[in-house]
Amino acid sequence: MSTATKPDVELDELGKFFTIAARRFDAGQAAPEMFSTAIDTAWHTLAADPAAHRAFGLQHAGRELAHVEMAGHGPITWVAAYEAAYGPLPEIWFTDIDGTVNAEALARYRESGIVVAEWDCGPRPGPGDGDDMVPEKSTR
Repeated sequence: MSTATKPDVELDELGKFFTIAARRFDAGQAAPEMFSTAIDTAWHTLAADPAAHRAFGLQHAGRELAHVEMAGHGPITWVAAYEAAYGPLPEIWFTDIDGTVNAEALARYRESGIVVAEWDCGPRPGPGDGDDMVPEKSTR
């Protein structure tokens, strides 16, 4: 298991993701794709406490963000914005729920600066109803 899967690292990255999401929404852009199962799992855990989730959204995005289903596959559209704000994506973005790093995807990203992945969720402005917040073990 990678040492990069500590919950504080995942929550730190989730906070950055929320900040990027808010900037995209403010610019009229589409919601960013959540492609990391490790970070999404931290999001599910956080959302189990609605008050903490609300406070986290306000702190990092300046608003509440709901977790919604939005499946897809392709280039991750927000990577350049992340890199401009924080530098290269760390390996936690390429880590699964069990802590295994997808070394091939990470190497492709480091070589090309492009991430192509599958996702099944993302944020939307506003509080969620919680129906899609049951953590599941992902096969991604």
